[in-house]
Amino acid sequence: MLRKALISCAFFSLAGLPALAATSALVVGVDVYPHEVSLDGAVKDARDVAQALKTADVGTIREFINEKATKDAIRAGWLELVGAATKGDMIIFTYAGHGAQMPELVAGSEPDGLDEFLELPGFDRSRAEETAKEIIVDNELNAWFVEAEAKGVQVLFVSDSCYSGGMNRSISGKTRLAPTVRAQLPPPSQEAVSGAAVKDADLSQVTILAASLESQLTPEVVIEGEPRGALSWSFARALEGAADRDGDGLISRVELEDYVFSNVKLQSEALQVPNFTPQVPRSDREIVLSLPRSAALADGNGAAATGRSSKLKPARDMGWTGTLALSVNGTAPTLENVGGSGVPYRWDATSGTFYTPNGDVAGEHVAADMVQGVVDKFILLDFLKVLAAQNPGKVSLTPVKDIYSSGDRLNFDAPQSGYANMLVFNLANTGEVQLLDAQVSGSGSHVFKLRDLEVVKPFGADHLVVVSTNAPIDAVVAALSSPGVEASEFLRLLEERLDGTDSAVAIQPLYTRERGQ
Repeated sequence: MLRKALISCAFFSLAGLPALAATSALVVGVDVYPHEVSLDGAVKDARDVAQALKTADVGTIREFINEKATKDAIRAGWLELVGAATKGDMIIFTYAGHGAQMPELVAGSEPDGLDEFLELPGFDRSRAEETAKEIIVDNELNAWFVEAEAKGVQVLFVSDSCYSGGMNRSISGKTRLAPTVRAQLPPPSQEAVSGAAVKDADLSQVTILAASLESQLTPEVVIEGEPRGALSWSFARALEGAADRDGDGLISRVELEDYVFSNVKLQSEALQVPNFTPQVPRSDREIVLSLPRSAALADGNGAAATGRSSKLKPARDMGWTGTLALSVNGTAPTLENVGGSGVPYRWDATSGTFYTPNGDVAGEHVAADMVQGVVDKFILLDFLKVLAAQNPGKVSLTPVKDIYSSGDRLNFDAPQSGYANMLVFNLANTGEVQLLDAQVSGSGSHVFKLRDLEVVKPFGADHLVVVSTNAPIDAVVAALSSPGVEASEFLRLLEERLDGTDSAVAIQPLYTRERGQ
Protein backbone atom coordinates (compact mmCIF):
# COMPACT_ATOMS: atom_id res chain seq x y z
CA MET A 1 0.00 0.00 0.00
CA LEU A 2 1.04 3.65 -0.44
CA ARG A 3 0.40 6.80 1.49
CA LYS A 4 1.13 10.39 0.51
CA ALA A 5 3.93 11.80 2.64
CA LEU A 6 2.68 14.27 5.28
CA ILE A 7 -0.90 12.94 4.94
CA SER A 8 -0.88 9.63 7.09
CA CYS A 9 20.15 -2.66 -33.62
CA ALA A 10 19.33 0.80 -38.58
CA PHE A 11 16.41 1.19 -40.69
CA PHE A 12 15.64 3.35 -43.72
CA SER A 13 13.43 6.37 -43.32
CA LEU A 14 9.86 6.11 -44.58
CA ALA A 15 10.75 8.05 -47.69
CA GLY A 16 13.68 5.75 -48.43
CA LEU A 17 11.91 2.44 -47.88
CA PRO A 18 11.62 0.59 -51.19
CA ALA A 19 8.02 0.09 -52.24
CA LEU A 20 8.53 -3.61 -52.97
CA ALA A 21 10.79 -4.46 -50.02
CA ALA A 22 10.30 -8.05 -48.88
CA THR A 23 10.36 -9.38 -45.33
CA SER A 24 11.54 -12.86 -44.33
CA ALA A 25 12.05 -14.43 -40.91
CA LEU A 26 14.09 -16.97 -39.00
CA VAL A 27 12.39 -18.18 -35.78
CA VAL A 28 14.09 -20.32 -33.11
CA GLY A 29 12.43 -21.72 -29.98
CA VAL A 30 13.90 -24.27 -27.56
CA ASP A 31 12.20 -25.80 -24.52
CA VAL A 32 13.87 -29.23 -24.44
CA TYR A 33 17.49 -29.14 -23.30
CA PRO A 34 18.82 -32.68 -22.76
CA HIS A 35 21.79 -31.38 -20.76
CA GLU A 36 20.16 -28.35 -19.10
CA VAL A 37 17.05 -27.37 -17.18
CA SER A 38 14.33 -27.34 -19.82
CA LEU A 39 11.94 -24.42 -20.31
CA ASP A 40 8.16 -24.30 -20.51
CA GLY A 41 7.29 -21.39 -22.78
CA ALA A 42 9.98 -20.85 -25.41
CA VAL A 43 8.36 -23.10 -28.03
CA LYS A 44 4.99 -21.42 -27.45
CA ASP A 45 6.78 -18.10 -27.97
CA ALA A 46 8.35 -19.20 -31.25
CA ARG A 47 5.11 -20.64 -32.62
CA ASP A 48 3.18 -17.55 -31.57
CA VAL A 49 5.67 -15.27 -33.35
CA ALA A 50 5.68 -17.51 -36.43
CA GLN A 51 1.89 -17.48 -36.61
CA ALA A 52 1.83 -13.70 -36.27
CA LEU A 53 4.36 -13.44 -39.11
CA LYS A 54 2.23 -15.69 -41.30
CA THR A 55 -0.91 -13.74 -40.52
CA ALA A 56 0.91 -10.55 -41.48
CA ASP A 57 1.79 -12.08 -44.87
CA VAL A 58 5.54 -12.23 -44.24
CA GLY A 59 7.14 -14.24 -47.05
CA THR A 60 9.71 -16.92 -46.26
CA ILE A 61 9.67 -18.10 -42.63
CA ARG A 62 12.16 -20.67 -41.41
CA GLU A 63 11.31 -22.27 -38.03
CA PHE A 64 13.70 -24.26 -35.84
CA ILE A 65 12.05 -25.87 -32.82
CA ASN A 66 13.72 -27.97 -30.08
CA GLU A 67 15.95 -30.69 -31.59
CA LYS A 68 15.74 -29.09 -35.04
CA ALA A 69 17.49 -26.02 -33.66
CA THR A 70 21.02 -27.11 -34.54
CA LYS A 71 23.80 -24.66 -35.33
CA ASP A 72 24.22 -25.97 -38.89
CA ALA A 73 20.50 -25.77 -39.63
CA ILE A 74 20.14 -22.24 -38.26
CA ARG A 75 23.27 -21.09 -40.10
CA ALA A 76 21.98 -22.57 -43.35
CA GLY A 77 18.61 -20.90 -42.82
CA TRP A 78 20.26 -17.54 -42.24
CA LEU A 79 22.43 -17.86 -45.36
CA GLU A 80 19.36 -18.80 -47.39
CA LEU A 81 17.47 -15.69 -46.27
CA VAL A 82 20.45 -13.38 -46.81
CA GLY A 83 21.14 -14.91 -50.19
CA ALA A 84 17.57 -14.38 -51.38
CA ALA A 85 17.30 -10.82 -50.04
CA THR A 86 18.04 -7.68 -51.99
CA LYS A 87 18.84 -4.14 -50.90
CA GLY A 88 16.10 -2.72 -48.69
CA ASP A 89 14.62 -6.09 -47.74
CA MET A 90 14.25 -7.08 -44.11
CA ILE A 91 15.09 -10.18 -42.09
CA ILE A 92 13.47 -10.76 -38.70
CA PHE A 93 15.45 -13.18 -36.51
CA THR A 94 13.86 -14.24 -33.20
CA TYR A 95 15.22 -16.50 -30.49
CA ALA A 96 13.47 -17.87 -27.40
CA GLY A 97 15.53 -20.12 -25.15
CA HIS A 98 18.48 -20.16 -22.79
CA GLY A 99 21.28 -17.63 -22.90
CA ALA A 100 24.59 -17.94 -21.07
CA GLN A 101 28.09 -16.51 -20.75
CA MET A 102 31.64 -17.78 -21.08
CA PRO A 103 35.20 -16.36 -21.01
CA GLU A 104 35.76 -14.11 -24.01
CA LEU A 105 37.10 -15.87 -27.09
CA VAL A 106 39.20 -12.90 -28.21
CA ALA A 107 41.18 -11.26 -25.40
CA GLY A 108 40.15 -7.66 -24.74
CA SER A 109 37.06 -7.79 -26.94
CA GLU A 110 34.51 -7.61 -24.09
CA PRO A 111 34.52 -4.98 -21.31
CA ASP A 112 33.47 -7.59 -18.72
CA GLY A 113 35.70 -10.32 -20.16
CA LEU A 114 32.70 -12.47 -21.05
CA ASP A 115 31.09 -13.45 -24.34
CA GLU A 116 27.35 -14.11 -24.40
CA PHE A 117 25.89 -17.02 -26.33
CA LEU A 118 22.59 -18.60 -27.30
CA GLU A 119 22.50 -22.17 -26.00
CA LEU A 120 21.15 -24.81 -28.40
CA PRO A 121 19.92 -28.28 -27.37
CA GLY A 122 23.09 -30.09 -28.41
CA PHE A 123 25.37 -28.18 -26.04
CA ASP A 124 26.57 -30.08 -22.95
CA ARG A 125 28.61 -27.97 -20.53
CA SER A 126 30.10 -31.16 -19.02
CA ARG A 127 31.63 -31.70 -22.49
CA ALA A 128 31.83 -28.00 -23.37
CA GLU A 129 34.76 -28.14 -25.76
CA GLU A 130 33.41 -31.18 -27.57
CA THR A 131 29.90 -29.71 -28.03
CA ALA A 132 30.85 -26.02 -28.43
CA LYS A 133 29.59 -26.17 -32.01
CA GLU A 134 26.05 -26.08 -30.60
CA ILE A 135 26.18 -22.53 -29.29
CA ILE A 136 25.83 -19.23 -31.16
CA VAL A 137 28.26 -16.68 -29.72
CA ASP A 138 27.53 -12.95 -29.84
CA ASN A 139 30.59 -12.52 -32.07
CA GLU A 140 29.11 -14.96 -34.58
CA LEU A 141 25.85 -13.04 -34.65
CA ASN A 142 27.82 -9.87 -35.37
CA ALA A 143 29.51 -11.57 -38.32
CA TRP A 144 26.16 -12.87 -39.61
CA PHE A 145 24.67 -9.39 -39.38
CA VAL A 146 27.60 -7.98 -41.35
CA GLU A 147 26.68 -10.40 -44.16
CA ALA A 148 23.24 -8.79 -44.33
CA GLU A 149 24.71 -5.28 -44.06
CA ALA A 150 26.90 -5.94 -47.09
CA LYS A 151 23.75 -6.39 -49.20
CA GLY A 152 21.88 -3.45 -47.72
CA VAL A 153 19.46 -5.79 -45.93
CA GLN A 154 17.81 -4.59 -42.73
CA VAL A 155 17.81 -6.86 -39.66
CA LEU A 156 15.66 -6.94 -36.54
CA PHE A 157 16.98 -9.44 -33.98
CA VAL A 158 14.68 -10.24 -31.03
CA SER A 159 16.30 -12.23 -28.22
CA ASP A 160 13.97 -13.56 -25.51
CA SER A 161 16.73 -15.00 -23.33
CA CYS A 162 19.09 -13.68 -20.66
CA TYR A 163 22.78 -13.66 -19.94
CA SER A 164 23.25 -12.21 -16.46
CA GLY A 165 21.58 -10.24 -13.71
CA GLY A 166 19.60 -10.78 -10.57
CA MET A 167 16.05 -10.61 -9.26
CA ASN A 168 14.73 -9.43 -5.91
CA ARG A 169 11.35 -11.13 -6.16
CA SER A 170 11.04 -14.87 -5.57
CA ILE A 171 9.02 -16.26 -8.46
CA SER A 172 8.08 -19.87 -9.02
CA GLY A 173 8.67 -19.96 -12.78
CA LYS A 174 11.85 -20.68 -14.70
CA THR A 175 14.42 -18.18 -15.95
CA ARG A 176 16.10 -18.25 -19.33
CA LEU A 177 19.60 -18.17 -17.90
CA ALA A 178 21.89 -21.18 -18.15
CA PRO A 179 24.96 -21.44 -15.88
CA THR A 180 28.12 -19.64 -16.94
CA VAL A 181 30.74 -21.76 -18.69
CA ARG A 182 33.93 -21.37 -16.64
CA ALA A 183 36.39 -23.10 -18.96
CA GLN A 184 38.12 -21.24 -21.77
CA LEU A 185 36.74 -22.69 -25.02
CA PRO A 186 38.29 -22.59 -28.47
CA PRO A 187 36.37 -20.47 -31.02
CA PRO A 188 33.58 -22.65 -32.47
CA SER A 189 33.89 -20.98 -35.90
CA GLN A 190 35.87 -18.39 -37.84
CA GLU A 191 32.97 -15.96 -37.40
CA ALA A 192 33.42 -16.24 -33.62
CA VAL A 193 36.83 -14.58 -34.11
CA SER A 194 36.12 -12.12 -36.92
CA GLY A 195 32.90 -10.93 -35.33
CA ALA A 196 34.73 -9.77 -32.21
CA ALA A 197 36.00 -6.76 -34.16
CA VAL A 198 32.48 -5.66 -35.15
CA LYS A 199 31.15 -2.76 -33.10
CA ASP A 200 27.58 -1.55 -32.71
CA ALA A 201 28.38 1.50 -34.84
CA ASP A 202 29.38 -0.79 -37.72
CA LEU A 203 25.87 -2.26 -37.88
CA SER A 204 23.97 0.67 -39.35
CA GLN A 205 21.00 -1.42 -40.51
CA VAL A 206 20.59 -3.71 -37.51
CA THR A 207 18.41 -3.26 -34.44
CA ILE A 208 18.54 -5.67 -31.50
CA LEU A 209 15.68 -6.03 -29.05
CA ALA A 210 16.60 -7.94 -25.89
CA ALA A 211 14.17 -9.22 -23.28
CA SER A 212 15.72 -7.34 -20.37
CA LEU A 213 18.59 -5.20 -19.21
CA GLU A 214 21.87 -6.98 -18.41
CA SER A 215 21.17 -6.32 -14.71
CA GLN A 216 17.96 -8.36 -14.89
CA LEU A 217 17.07 -11.99 -15.35
CA THR A 218 14.52 -12.93 -17.98
CA PRO A 219 11.82 -15.00 -16.28
CA GLU A 220 9.10 -17.08 -17.83
CA VAL A 221 5.86 -15.51 -16.62
CA VAL A 222 2.25 -16.62 -16.82
CA ILE A 223 0.36 -14.91 -19.65
CA GLU A 224 -3.18 -16.00 -20.49
CA GLY A 225 -2.74 -18.97 -18.15
CA GLU A 226 0.50 -20.31 -19.69
CA PRO A 227 4.25 -19.84 -19.07
CA ARG A 228 5.56 -17.46 -21.71
CA GLY A 229 8.26 -14.94 -22.47
CA ALA A 230 6.86 -11.42 -22.04
CA LEU A 231 8.97 -10.04 -24.90
CA SER A 232 7.93 -12.73 -27.40
CA TRP A 233 4.25 -12.36 -26.47
CA SER A 234 4.43 -8.59 -26.85
CA PHE A 235 6.38 -8.81 -30.12
CA ALA A 236 3.81 -11.22 -31.59
CA ARG A 237 1.02 -8.76 -30.75
CA ALA A 238 3.08 -5.97 -32.33
CA LEU A 239 3.43 -8.06 -35.51
CA GLU A 240 -0.34 -8.49 -35.57
CA GLY A 241 -0.60 -4.73 -35.91
CA ALA A 242 -1.24 -3.57 -32.36
CA ALA A 243 1.95 -1.47 -32.48
CA ASP A 244 0.96 0.19 -35.76
CA ARG A 245 -0.66 3.25 -34.16
CA ASP A 246 -1.28 5.18 -37.39
CA GLY A 247 -2.34 2.16 -39.44
CA ASP A 248 0.08 2.80 -42.31
CA GLY A 249 1.46 -0.77 -42.40
CA LEU A 250 4.85 0.46 -41.18
CA ILE A 251 5.91 0.13 -37.57
CA SER A 252 8.39 2.80 -36.58
CA ARG A 253 11.05 2.36 -33.92
CA VAL A 254 9.09 4.75 -31.68
CA GLU A 255 5.84 2.79 -32.19
CA LEU A 256 7.58 -0.52 -31.42
CA GLU A 257 9.31 0.92 -28.35
CA ASP A 258 6.11 2.39 -26.94
CA TYR A 259 4.18 -0.83 -27.46
CA VAL A 260 6.82 -3.33 -26.33
CA PHE A 261 8.02 -1.38 -23.29
CA SER A 262 4.46 -0.95 -22.00
CA ASN A 263 3.41 -4.55 -22.60
CA VAL A 264 6.56 -6.26 -21.33
CA LYS A 265 6.21 -4.31 -18.08
CA LEU A 266 2.52 -5.16 -17.94
CA GLN A 267 2.80 -8.86 -18.77
CA SER A 268 5.88 -9.47 -16.61
CA GLU A 269 4.36 -7.57 -13.68
CA ALA A 270 7.28 -5.09 -13.81
CA LEU A 271 9.98 -7.80 -13.63
CA GLN A 272 11.56 -6.77 -16.94
CA VAL A 273 12.66 -3.70 -18.84
CA PRO A 274 13.44 -4.48 -22.52
CA ASN A 275 16.65 -3.21 -24.05
CA PHE A 276 17.09 -1.79 -27.57
CA THR A 277 20.42 -1.51 -29.40
CA PRO A 278 21.01 1.20 -30.45
CA GLN A 279 19.32 2.74 -27.44
CA VAL A 280 18.26 5.87 -29.33
CA PRO A 281 16.45 5.76 -32.72
CA ARG A 282 18.65 6.78 -35.61
CA SER A 283 15.97 9.14 -36.92
CA ASP A 284 12.47 10.36 -36.10
CA ARG A 285 11.05 8.23 -38.93
CA GLU A 286 13.13 5.10 -38.43
CA ILE A 287 11.07 2.14 -39.66
CA VAL A 288 11.70 -1.24 -38.05
CA LEU A 289 8.91 -3.34 -39.58
CA SER A 290 7.11 -3.24 -42.88
CA LEU A 291 4.14 -5.59 -42.72
CA PRO A 292 1.65 -5.86 -45.56
CA ARG A 293 -1.33 -6.58 -43.34
CA SER A 294 -0.55 -4.83 -40.05
CA ALA A 295 -2.97 -1.96 -40.63
CA ALA A 296 -5.87 -4.28 -41.43
CA LEU A 297 -5.09 -6.50 -38.46
CA ALA A 298 -4.77 -3.61 -36.03
CA ASP A 299 -8.31 -2.35 -36.31
CA GLY A 300 -10.08 -5.09 -38.21
CA ASN A 301 -11.11 -3.07 -41.23
CA GLY A 302 -7.96 -1.88 -42.94
CA ALA A 303 -7.93 1.75 -41.86
CA ALA A 304 -6.25 4.20 -44.17
CA ALA A 305 -2.75 5.51 -43.57
CA THR A 306 -4.18 8.91 -42.70
CA GLY A 307 -4.77 7.61 -39.16
CA ARG A 308 -6.97 5.10 -37.42
CA SER A 309 -9.12 5.09 -34.33
CA SER A 310 -7.75 3.49 -31.20
CA LYS A 311 -11.11 1.90 -30.40
CA LEU A 312 -10.74 -0.99 -28.01
CA LYS A 313 -12.27 -4.31 -28.92
CA PRO A 314 -14.48 -5.85 -26.23
CA ALA A 315 -12.42 -7.85 -23.76
CA ARG A 316 -14.63 -10.93 -24.15
CA ASP A 317 -13.97 -10.87 -27.91
CA MET A 318 -10.26 -10.99 -27.06
CA GLY A 319 -10.61 -14.13 -24.92
CA TRP A 320 -11.24 -12.67 -21.46
CA THR A 321 -13.68 -14.89 -19.55
CA GLY A 322 -14.35 -13.00 -16.32
CA THR A 323 -13.14 -15.95 -14.22
CA LEU A 324 -10.03 -16.69 -12.21
CA ALA A 325 -8.12 -19.95 -11.75
CA LEU A 326 -7.54 -20.35 -8.01
CA SER A 327 -6.19 -23.14 -5.83
CA VAL A 328 -6.79 -23.06 -2.09
CA ASN A 329 -4.70 -24.56 0.69
CA GLY A 330 -7.13 -25.10 3.55
CA THR A 331 -10.83 -24.48 3.97
CA ALA A 332 -12.25 -21.78 1.72
CA PRO A 333 -15.57 -19.95 1.67
CA THR A 334 -17.77 -20.26 -1.40
CA LEU A 335 -16.22 -17.97 -4.01
CA GLU A 336 -17.78 -16.54 -7.16
CA ASN A 337 -16.20 -16.50 -10.64
CA VAL A 338 -13.52 -19.00 -9.68
CA GLY A 339 -12.68 -21.91 -11.95
CA GLY A 340 -10.82 -20.56 -14.94
CA SER A 341 -8.15 -22.63 -16.65
CA GLY A 342 -4.38 -22.24 -16.64
CA VAL A 343 -1.73 -21.78 -13.96
CA PRO A 344 -3.75 -20.72 -10.88
CA TYR A 345 -3.49 -18.00 -8.30
CA ARG A 346 -3.05 -19.53 -4.82
CA TRP A 347 -4.51 -18.65 -1.43
CA ASP A 348 -3.22 -20.17 1.79
CA ALA A 349 -6.20 -20.01 4.11
CA THR A 350 -4.02 -20.65 7.16
CA SER A 351 -1.48 -17.87 6.68
CA GLY A 352 -3.74 -15.63 4.61
CA THR A 353 -1.11 -15.23 1.89
CA PHE A 354 -2.40 -14.77 -1.66
CA TYR A 355 0.03 -15.64 -4.47
CA THR A 356 0.05 -14.78 -8.19
CA PRO A 357 0.57 -17.52 -10.80
CA ASN A 358 4.20 -16.33 -11.00
CA GLY A 359 4.68 -17.06 -7.29
CA ASP A 360 4.73 -13.43 -6.14
CA VAL A 361 3.06 -12.48 -2.87
CA ALA A 362 0.02 -10.50 -3.99
CA GLY A 363 -1.44 -9.96 -0.52
CA GLU A 364 -0.71 -10.74 3.11
CA HIS A 365 -3.16 -11.54 5.92
CA VAL A 366 -6.05 -12.04 3.49
CA ALA A 367 -8.80 -13.41 5.72
CA ALA A 368 -11.70 -15.55 4.53
CA ASP A 369 -14.04 -12.56 4.42
CA MET A 370 -11.52 -10.65 2.25
CA VAL A 371 -10.55 -13.26 -0.31
CA GLN A 372 -13.50 -12.66 -2.67
CA GLY A 373 -12.48 -9.01 -2.94
CA VAL A 374 -8.92 -10.00 -3.88
CA VAL A 375 -10.23 -12.51 -6.44
CA ASP A 376 -12.44 -9.78 -7.93
CA LYS A 377 -9.48 -7.40 -8.05
CA PHE A 378 -7.47 -9.79 -10.23
CA ILE A 379 -10.45 -10.53 -12.49
CA LEU A 380 -10.77 -6.76 -12.98
CA LEU A 381 -7.01 -6.53 -13.57
CA ASP A 382 -7.18 -9.23 -16.25
CA PHE A 383 -9.94 -7.23 -17.97
CA LEU A 384 -7.80 -4.08 -17.91
CA LYS A 385 -4.75 -5.98 -19.18
CA VAL A 386 -6.69 -7.14 -22.25
CA LEU A 387 -7.59 -3.52 -23.01
CA ALA A 388 -4.07 -2.25 -22.30
CA ALA A 389 -2.53 -4.85 -24.63
CA GLN A 390 -4.53 -3.32 -27.48
CA ASN A 391 -3.64 0.32 -26.84
CA PRO A 392 -1.21 0.84 -23.95
CA GLY A 393 -0.80 4.24 -22.38
CA LYS A 394 2.32 5.56 -20.69
CA VAL A 395 3.04 5.66 -16.97
CA SER A 396 6.22 5.60 -14.91
CA LEU A 397 7.22 4.84 -11.35
CA THR A 398 10.58 6.09 -10.10
CA PRO A 399 12.98 4.90 -8.92
CA VAL A 400 12.56 1.71 -10.96
CA LYS A 401 12.66 -1.53 -8.94
CA ASP A 402 11.01 -4.92 -9.25
CA ILE A 403 9.98 -4.72 -5.57
CA TYR A 404 9.82 -1.84 -3.07
CA SER A 405 10.39 -2.00 0.69
CA SER A 406 8.59 -0.28 3.55
CA GLY A 407 9.70 3.33 3.85
CA ASP A 408 10.71 3.65 0.19
CA ARG A 409 9.49 6.87 -1.43
CA LEU A 410 8.24 6.92 -4.99
CA ASN A 411 7.02 9.21 -7.76
CA PHE A 412 4.25 8.19 -10.14
CA ASP A 413 3.67 10.00 -13.44
CA ALA A 414 1.17 9.78 -16.30
CA PRO A 415 2.18 12.13 -19.14
CA GLN A 416 -0.16 14.03 -21.40
CA SER A 417 -2.12 11.60 -23.56
CA GLY A 418 -4.16 13.78 -25.90
CA TYR A 419 -7.44 12.21 -24.78
CA ALA A 420 -10.37 14.25 -23.52
CA ASN A 421 -10.66 12.57 -20.12
CA MET A 422 -8.41 10.83 -17.63
CA LEU A 423 -9.22 8.48 -14.75
CA VAL A 424 -6.54 7.37 -12.27
CA PHE A 425 -7.12 4.72 -9.61
CA ASN A 426 -5.31 2.09 -7.59
CA LEU A 427 -6.23 -1.59 -7.33
CA ALA A 428 -4.91 -2.21 -3.84
CA ASN A 429 -3.55 -5.55 -2.63
CA THR A 430 -6.57 -5.75 -0.31
CA GLY A 431 -8.90 -5.76 -3.33
CA GLU A 432 -10.03 -2.18 -2.72
CA VAL A 433 -10.48 0.21 -5.65
CA GLN A 434 -9.09 3.65 -4.69
CA LEU A 435 -9.82 6.76 -6.78
CA LEU A 436 -6.69 8.90 -7.14
CA ASP A 437 -7.76 11.50 -9.69
CA ALA A 438 -10.27 12.28 -12.43
CA GLN A 439 -9.87 14.99 -15.04
CA VAL A 440 -12.84 15.78 -17.26
CA SER A 441 -12.30 18.86 -19.37
CA GLY A 442 -12.13 17.81 -23.02
CA SER A 443 -8.81 19.61 -23.43
CA GLY A 444 -6.66 16.51 -23.84
CA SER A 445 -3.89 18.20 -21.85
CA HIS A 446 -4.18 16.13 -18.69
CA VAL A 447 -1.01 15.32 -16.78
CA PHE A 448 -1.03 13.35 -13.53
CA LYS A 449 1.73 13.33 -10.94
CA LEU A 450 2.00 11.81 -7.48
CA ARG A 451 5.08 12.86 -5.55
CA ASP A 452 6.78 11.47 -2.47
CA LEU A 453 4.61 8.40 -1.98
CA GLU A 454 5.67 6.14 0.88
CA VAL A 455 5.42 2.35 0.96
CA VAL A 456 3.49 1.19 4.05
CA LYS A 457 1.53 -1.84 5.24
CA PRO A 458 -0.26 -3.95 4.06
CA PHE A 459 2.28 -5.31 1.60
CA GLY A 460 1.70 -7.22 -1.62
CA ALA A 461 0.72 -6.20 -5.15
CA ASP A 462 -0.90 -2.87 -5.95
CA HIS A 463 -1.69 -1.82 -9.52
CA LEU A 464 -1.86 1.85 -10.45
CA VAL A 465 -4.16 2.32 -13.46
CA VAL A 466 -4.63 5.28 -15.81
CA VAL A 467 -7.52 5.25 -18.27
CA SER A 468 -7.28 7.95 -20.95
CA THR A 469 -10.42 8.13 -23.05
CA ASN A 470 -12.63 10.20 -25.32
CA ALA A 471 -15.68 8.48 -23.83
CA PRO A 472 -17.67 10.15 -21.03
CA ILE A 473 -16.47 9.09 -17.59
CA ASP A 474 -18.77 11.09 -15.31
CA ALA A 475 -20.73 8.01 -14.19
CA VAL A 476 -17.51 6.07 -13.57
CA VAL A 477 -16.09 8.91 -11.46
CA ALA A 478 -19.34 9.17 -9.50
CA ALA A 479 -19.25 5.44 -8.73
CA LEU A 480 -15.61 5.55 -7.60
CA SER A 481 -16.28 8.60 -5.45
CA SER A 482 -18.72 6.60 -3.36
CA PRO A 483 -17.23 4.86 -0.30
CA GLY A 484 -16.67 1.12 -0.38
CA VAL A 485 -16.94 0.51 -4.14
CA GLU A 486 -16.23 -3.17 -4.85
CA ALA A 487 -14.01 -4.40 -7.68
CA SER A 488 -16.84 -6.55 -9.10
CA GLU A 489 -19.20 -3.56 -9.29
CA PHE A 490 -16.51 -1.37 -10.82
CA LEU A 491 -15.74 -4.07 -13.39
CA ARG A 492 -19.36 -4.16 -14.57
CA LEU A 493 -19.31 -0.39 -14.96
CA LEU A 494 -16.06 -0.38 -16.95
CA GLU A 495 -17.16 -3.29 -19.13
CA GLU A 496 -20.28 -1.33 -20.09
CA ARG A 497 -18.46 1.94 -20.71
CA LEU A 498 -14.90 1.14 -21.90
CA ASP A 499 -15.34 -1.78 -24.32
CA GLY A 500 -15.42 -0.45 -27.87
CA THR A 501 -14.39 3.09 -26.93
CA ASP A 502 -11.53 5.28 -28.13
CA SER A 503 -9.28 4.78 -25.12
CA ALA A 504 -5.83 3.87 -23.83
CA VAL A 505 -5.11 1.96 -20.63
CA ALA A 506 -1.84 2.04 -18.69
CA ILE A 507 -1.07 -0.21 -15.71
CA GLN A 508 1.87 0.15 -13.34
CA PRO A 509 2.41 -2.96 -11.17
CA LEU A 510 3.77 -2.13 -7.71
CA TYR A 511 5.04 -4.97 -5.49
CA THR A 512 5.95 -4.17 -1.87
CA ARG A 513 7.35 -5.95 1.19
CA GLU A 514 8.55 -5.31 4.73
CA ARG A 515 12.10 -3.96 4.72
CA GLY A 516 14.58 -6.70 5.50
CA GLN A 517 12.44 -9.55 4.17
